[in-house]
Amino acid sequence: MSEEWFSKICTKLWEDTILLQVVSSLYISFIFVTFAENQMLATKKSLKKNVFTPLECPFRATLDLLEGKWKFSIIYSLLKRGTLRFKELEREVGGITPRMLIAALKELEANGIVRRKAYATVPPTVEYSLTDCGRTLEPVINAIREWGELHIEKQTGKVIKG
Repeated sequence: MSEEWFSKICTKLWEDTILLQVVSSLYISFIFVTFAENQMLATKKSLKKNVFTPLECPFRATLDLLEGKWKFSIIYSLLKRGTLRFKELEREVGGITPRMLIAALKELEANGIVRRKAYATVPPTVEYSLTDCGRTLEPVINAIREWGELHIEKQTGKVIKG
């Protein structure tokens, strides 16, 4: 537990139930423990993501903003190709389901990284592009791509240029 921190808070809720709250650097766990005749009957656990403000840890706040399997691929595709329609973006990212793409795009849009423009056509047409804020991620995405190229070259001996 080198870089993580933990704390435990135990609160008696009722005569037979206690609430054990375990706080770590990433999650807050709430465990309700019910007792009868000094025997543990049931536990109910719920996790809540620990939220860091940018002032506390800008690195963690940035990772929280861009977390997930697909967000970097979406941003990379939009950087590389510019404005894309939904199906074009789905094909460009490759391997993502429409449901996951919609969820990731909604989060990126809510965080001001991606711009969504809907047209009143039949069938509906929607285009996605990066906002000015999203374009500021270009050096980060390029650094990740360059690191990947060097790593692949080091591991396989093959030169890859993306």
